[in-house]
Amino acid sequence: MTLGDRIQVLRKEKRLTQAGLASNIGVSIAQLTRYETQDVLPNADALKRMAMCFGITIDFLVNGTTAQKAESAISDAKLLGLFKQVELLADEDRKVIFKLIEAFTIKKQLEHMLKQ
Repeated sequence: MTLGDRIQVLRKEKRLTQAGLASNIGVSIAQLTRYETQDVLPNADALKRMAMCFGITIDFLVNGTTAQKAESAISDAKLLGLFKQVELLADEDRKVIFKLIEAFTIKKQLEHMLKQ
């Protein structure tokens, strides 16, 4: 979900028209339309006013939920699915998996450095 999509969804959840939200955050309807269609990204001040209007954080407005952030950052669907399964494990099991991943990535970094 894009920032524009989130703005539109949150606006509709609050039962605000584009005119109503535009008025609340001090921008024109045309500008808000550009935010929602991704033609233009809002500046920091507009993001702050929108977040306050929606009662959310700027981070949530820009990035969405943790799951949405992960989905946009991880393109491999199988890997994303595995990480979702790991989230459901007990703390001790997750710690073991984290240590394995860290060990593997450190090993790869060392191999790369030795090749140079």
